[in-house]
Amino acid sequence: MTAPIPREIPDLPAVPGPPLLLPAPVPATAVVAPARRPLAALFRLLIALAAAAGVALQLLLGSPARTLSYFSVQSSILLAVVMLLSASRAWRARRPLPSSVTGATLLYAVITALVYHVLLAHTTPSFSMTDATAPPARWHAQWAALQLLHTVVPLAAVLDWLLLTPAARLHLRQAASWLLYPLAYLAFSLIRATFVPPATPARYLYPFLDVEAHGYRSTLANALLIGLAMYALAILLIALDHTRPTPVRHGG
Repeated sequence: MTAPIPREIPDLPAVPGPPLLLPAPVPATAVVAPARRPLAALFRLLIALAAAAGVALQLLLGSPARTLSYFSVQSSILLAVVMLLSASRAWRARRPLPSSVTGATLLYAVITALVYHVLLAHTTPSFSMTDATAPPARWHAQWAALQLLHTVVPLAAVLDWLLLTPAARLHLRQAASWLLYPLAYLAFSLIRATFVPPATPARYLYPFLDVEAHGYRSTLANALLIGLAMYALAILLIALDHTRPTPVRHGG
């Protein structure tokens, strides 16, 4: 015996439709074309020229092979190239360079300034990028080159970041990759010294990397401490980048 078929079939639940897509936040630069920024372009061009002038002056004062081996000179060349490209993009209303590139350049400029003013400016004998043994006299060529590379250019790069660069562009995942160049420079500096005769001045370009004076164990310990400080500095720059306000554009 079968159950009777009900005369009224209950309403079936409605078939759910596709979920509504909520609007996702899209960066303004993805939908709004960048505007020309002549003031930013001019300031970055001046930074590039100042960095190039410091490198050129240092090349005139010392041996090119030795001069180009210094971290401050290499980072200044990189900064000059990046600022020149950034100036061109700001002038032509192009999208800015990737933050991984500009952030690394900023970090190296700040490292250059801090290492010089904290570890090198007051050493005995005086730190020099030439064969001079006496401290550079104020306003003379060697003093001017040191100040351009280690004070003026890094300070200008920081001002460009604070006043002309949108905030929150740097990311924590970039910090470790930024240290690859300082690590490669450490290897370059130690390998370079093996090809330089022991009696040659500035066989080791920086006193804290002088294996003859400290031995490999202490030199590598110094490099490790400086590397940790660089990483902490990178984290600090990223944190500041996410807490500082975005600069307000006034025609720049």
